Amino acid sequence: MNKRGILLVISGPSGVGKGTVINKLFDIDDNLYFSVSATTRSPRPGEVDGVHYSFKTREEFERDIENGEMLEYAEFGGNYYGTPKSAVEKKLAQGKDVVLDIEIQGARNVKRLMPEAVTVYILPPDMTELKNRLVGRKTEDESAIKVRIETAYKELREAPKLYDFFVVNDTVDSAAAKIENILEAKRCGKTAMETALKQILEEVDSLA
Repeated sequence: MNKRGILLVISGPSGVGKGTVINKLFDIDDNLYFSVSATTRSPRPGEVDGVHYSFKTREEFERDIENGEMLEYAEFGGNYYGTPKSAVEKKLAQGKDVVLDIEIQGARNVKRLMPEAVTVYILPPDMTELKNRLVGRKTEDESAIKVRIETAYKELREAPKLYDFFVVNDTVDSAAAKIENILEAKRCGKTAMETALKQILEEVDSLA
């Protein structure tokens, strides 16, 4: 019996540590599949194509949009970011829980197309800590960091209307454990159990 997987959307402001929390989540849960986002931006130092992102030209990305191959997409800072649809659907059908690390605009599109998706927004302990983390990355200048902070304020005002759960990333272990608890609760929820029971009864009927 193969239950359909859960689509888990994880978002949060830049610098909040989403990637680190997601990596820890994969350490404690072996039923997860990470959906690699596609983007037209250039790789940062250490990023590997097909692992951190699927790096595409603008022409390739726009062709995928035209062909309906993106579950969601958005444009930020002159670059496209999006989620290829086919891999997500395949893994969900196999019973894998699929993790999307996407921005709030993409999360809104996913929730519209797949309302059963579970959405989690990761919060920093406070905004001072968020700024410290952005500065500590040493990947952007002061003006870019200012834009990131302003974007974070805007997202925090919008997030309560969209996200099902909020998790504070005070420590990586704690944040990952809370998200795993959310997944466990969803796996044992009424809808999941009704689906499982229906499949069991169908198997019983076929043996009768």
